Amino acid sequence: MKLLRVAGVVFIFIVTFQFVNIHYFGGAIFSLPSEDKFPISSINGSTEPIRPLSGTEKLNFSSSRSVEVAKEERTGLEEDHIIGSDKSESIESHDSFIEDAEDKETLELLLRTGSSSNGSYSDIVEDADIVNENSRNVEILESKSDTSVDNLSPEVKRLMNVSNSGVVPITEMMNLLHQSRTSHVSLKLKRSSAVDTELLFARTQIENPPMVENDPLLHGPLYWNLSMFKRSYELMEKKLKVYVYREGKRPVLHKPVLKGIYASEGWFMKQLKASKTFVTKDPSKAHLFYLPFSSKMLEETLYVPGSHSDRNLIEFLKNYLDMISSKYPFWNRTGGSDHFLVACHDWAPSETRQYMANCIRALCNSDVSEGFVFGKDVALPETTILVPRRPLRALGGKPSSQRQILAFFAGGMHGYLRPRLLQNWGGNRDPDMKIFSEIPKSKGKKSYMEYMKSSKYCICPKGHEVNSPRVVEALFYECVPVIISDNFVPPFFEVLNWESFAVFVLERDVPDLKNILVSITEDRYREMQMRVKMVQKHFLWHSRPERFDIFYMILHSIWYNRVFQT
Repeated sequence: MKLLRVAGVVFIFIVTFQFVNIHYFGGAIFSLPSEDKFPISSINGSTEPIRPLSGTEKLNFSSSRSVEVAKEERTGLEEDHIIGSDKSESIESHDSFIEDAEDKETLELLLRTGSSSNGSYSDIVEDADIVNENSRNVEILESKSDTSVDNLSPEVKRLMNVSNSGVVPITEMMNLLHQSRTSHVSLKLKRSSAVDTELLFARTQIENPPMVENDPLLHGPLYWNLSMFKRSYELMEKKLKVYVYREGKRPVLHKPVLKGIYASEGWFMKQLKASKTFVTKDPSKAHLFYLPFSSKMLEETLYVPGSHSDRNLIEFLKNYLDMISSKYPFWNRTGGSDHFLVACHDWAPSETRQYMANCIRALCNSDVSEGFVFGKDVALPETTILVPRRPLRALGGKPSSQRQILAFFAGGMHGYLRPRLLQNWGGNRDPDMKIFSEIPKSKGKKSYMEYMKSSKYCICPKGHEVNSPRVVEALFYECVPVIISDNFVPPFFEVLNWESFAVFVLERDVPDLKNILVSITEDRYREMQMRVKMVQKHFLWHSRPERFDIFYMILHSIWYNRVFQT
């Protein structure tokens, strides 16, 4: 009898651990340090480990980073190389990021439990450099404080163990997404609510949609399943309600940054909070709960220069969650699985993967190797905005028949990949390949924008991280994007068939880049370029959101993942 009792206790413990801990605490039991090696089979059948590279050649910045001072991701190096720039037009200035006395009190409250070793928080960084953000020096963190949390889901690990390159192709990402639909279930409430019933109804409707063959606004080949996407989108418009927490003060919370390469998170915050359609003041009716912080302002405000540590940033978010979870029951009843955040800064994955692991995280740095969770997390487009009043200025480009340049890239030599790109294709090595670290300044030379408008293919290589604003820039200027960034999850990939309008090149295949591009037939190129123009509307910010634009698409991806968690 004693043996049976012990066995019963062990069984209950195992079942409880299986259904609570594995999915909802960042996959900690699958913890694998970044230094661990993945055995792979080589072409000749032998096995050798994939070792983390050192120095500036590091491929994975997930749990430890080299100390490397580098210029911030730049979109072309000059002010006229950025979407919406206008030399003759004055730039609107933001309010000062120095908070008032009330804001300081809240900030101090949130930081009160933090370690004193993190340095002083009294020096709040102002936004003088926002307009020139692309030329600001940023320190890459030496190490991440959450080294115990695994970056890879077990499904991705299994895939990488059998892959020759350790790279997850986009087609395999879709398989992982489908697997997650059957394995990932959000923390259940003890008693079903009206919101749960609505979500279950929506899932049934999306999985069994009315067939759509032709739609005047949506081009079928751009989507994995047009019928499912359209039905899901319509249900979102009719049903979705979001509760926005009011707690917290500026500048980290409720301060939308509308300029620079991280503008996506600010524009989304501004437009959601202004929405009368989606925002509800009654949390009992909410399908989702929004955590309105800016990862950009978190870094600007709290990062201690030279510290190479993000512990105080993570502590701030923890204290913020402690505040709202002590005031409301919503976080605790689901473990945060019906909450979401929208964060574009490169450090956002590591800052949120510990205490916000259960949340739906919309991330620009959507890196499989940095813990992006298929079926839960959302790939957020990184967009550059310099003139918030005119986000669509200079939209468009030349027709395909007038694009005489085969491929174009210009940008800072961040990371290990871009120097390789320049080494293989830079300078005057090939007249068809316009690859620059800086565009030569001479009379008659094209600007960055003119090059993108005149090129067939726009090269979008990773920098320090997998994401780059060039992906959206290429679509903005109607240039076929060539994405060279292993394990990058492209925006809205759960509904968009990216391979129908973009080219994906493995990082190892940079020396063969031209052969890959010229092997694409002219008919195929024209088809992709036509589709770029059709998909473009999903990546545009408007002063007021318009159906199917980037605001609605971001919200739809979050809604879509929430529905399939039920």
